[in-house]
Parts: sequence; structure tokens; C-alpha cells
Amino acid sequence: MYFSRMSYDITAYTDIYKPQIIDLILGIQTEEFNVAITANDQPDLQDIHGYYQQGTGNFWVAVSEGTVIGTIALSDIHNKQAALRKMFVHKDFRGKANGVAQALLNTLLMWARENGLQELFLGTTDKFHAAHHFYEKNHFQRVAADLLPVNFSRMTVDSIFYKLDINS
Repeated sequence: MYFSRMSYDITAYTDIYKPQIIDLILGIQTEEFNVAITANDQPDLQDIHGYYQQGTGNFWVAVSEGTVIGTIALSDIHNKQAALRKMFVHKDFRGKANGVAQALLNTLLMWARENGLQELFLGTTDKFHAAHHFYEKNHFQRVAADLLPVNFSRMTVDSIFYKLDINS
């Protein structure tokens, strides 16, 4: 995929983006990183509004020239806690120079603070090394799986977990 200029907007999810979101996420998971996961393993992708745009949750997309190039989601797990989910950026837009991942995370963190959240949790696969570095650079701390909140739902492919105290 080639883009003539590296400009993008971040906007809240609407259904017009769903097919592109599914294509982007599955492509990264299965083709790029060989993670054994399907769309059927991720029912949240079929009902993004129902899974994410509830309570203090939301879902955002980064869009360049009409194409979804990145996603990030926040799932309300109650007790002023939320789960960061579905953070994916197309390979042509990754890296500090483009700033897409950072802009998506900044959007989510601003929303979290405005909505009174105190802690964020996330799970990821051990294959996403660049993601680990990104989260750690943004002050997420690794946490053992047995210390995750009871309302945090784990994906079967997740093996590494992080926590962020939002106001620290």
C-alpha cells in the first residue's frame, strides 16, 4: 500500500469503517505476525459499538485518504478501570516519524482522563516486540496475569500484560 503523503485524521468509530478495520487487523495478526486467530475468534470486531462504545469505552480509527491505517479501542471494565484493545497500525505508517500510534494512544489517554478512569490494562502477544517497547516508552508497566482485574477479559493469544496508572 502506497500513500502519496503521510497525513491522517483520528476519529471515533462508525460502521462505515468496519470492513477496513477487520482487513487491517486480521492482515497484521495473521499475515505479518503469523498469529493463529480469525475474525470468528474476535466477535468484538463484528459489534464494535456494542463492545467498545459503552460506558467509558470508545474506539478510534486513524484514516489517511479514506483508508483506515490504524485502530485503538478502550473497553470499560468498571471500577474506574479500562482495557486498551485493538491497537494496530498499518506497517507503512508505523514509527516515530509518522506518529500514528502515539496519536492514537494520546487520543485514548485524553478520553480516559476526561472520563475519570484511573487504570488501563492491556494484553499482547509475545510476538509484538515493537509494541512492547512502545507501551514501556509510554510508562506502561508489565504485570503478572494473576494481578489483572477480574473484569479484564483475556484473548487466548495474549501472554504479556501491562498496566498504566493514568494520573501518575
